Amino acid sequence: MRDHPRIERSVPDPEPEIWTGRASNRLQWVLAIAGAACTALGVALAVGSTWTSGVAALLMAVIGCVAVGLLVLFGTLAFVHVEMTVDRHALEVRCGHMGVPRRRITLDEVLGAEFVPSVTPCQWGGWGYRWRPEKGTAVIVRRGEGLVLTLDDGRYFTVTVDDAEAAVDVIRRRLLEQPGYRARL
Repeated sequence: MRDHPRIERSVPDPEPEIWTGRASNRLQWVLAIAGAACTALGVALAVGSTWTSGVAALLMAVIGCVAVGLLVLFGTLAFVHVEMTVDRHALEVRCGHMGVPRRRITLDEVLGAEFVPSVTPCQWGGWGYRWRPEKGTAVIVRRGEGLVLTLDDGRYFTVTVDDAEAAVDVIRRRLLEQPGYRARL
């Protein structure tokens, strides 16, 4: 019996059940540190002051520093990074370490996905969770590539995420798997 050479075929890796992408912004850490410093200043004023001269003014300074510091601290920590997951049924976007704010969009609501090579905070009025009447809703944590979803109610959802082109490919393939997808177009 003769041995026949074995022909190995390259089989593409099956698509993962869940696609995950992420984007980060290190500059947000600088703002978070500024917020923490402002909060610390408010606490230092409260603890280190004799409270004998101008109680109202000192109280307003303490409350102002602490309030502004906490708003800046937690507002920036919420948008240090964004994580996006796509499974067979939905796409979910979570912001920051606590995952809040969070947005879940079922694939039944999505008509299409487009890759955008350059999304900037200036286009949306800054970093964070944004809404503009003419553009829809967005989660912007940094300048760079992103994706835009067209939703079935005519709205758009934009998110900056690394490897956005791969995310668009996964979403488009998942949309084609959805029953009745072509009928929605």
